[in-house]
Amino acid sequence: MSPAEDPPRVYEIRIAGHPSTEEALALQDPIQRLLCPDPDHAPPCEVPWSFTVADDGPDDDSTALILGVYTSEGQATRLVTQVRTLVGEERVVAVGEGDAGEWGELVEQYRFEQGLR
Repeated sequence: MSPAEDPPRVYEIRIAGHPSTEEALALQDPIQRLLCPDPDHAPPCEVPWSFTVADDGPDDDSTALILGVYTSEGQATRLVTQVRTLVGEERVVAVGEGDAGEWGELVEQYRFEQGLR
């Protein structure tokens, strides 16, 4: 699929089933190293990304770490596979399209770094 056929958009990669917010947030560093193995590299990052947390389930008894990315569908699929491998089988990892309005900083980062202002 060509870049014109697979344009970037916001995706949310949800890592579910954490008993606490602290445990969910503890995954940020390993996932960050997966996305950006060399934090001192020259910009831009290949994929703009950010994290948030949310209640996970109707009882609010667990927390999900949500990784927002602005990328193509193909790259989002590859990232989900890498995140699943990293977190192991004890966590459910799912991907869906995100709301660009809720992740506006990712869209702006992409535009700025690509010179699309």
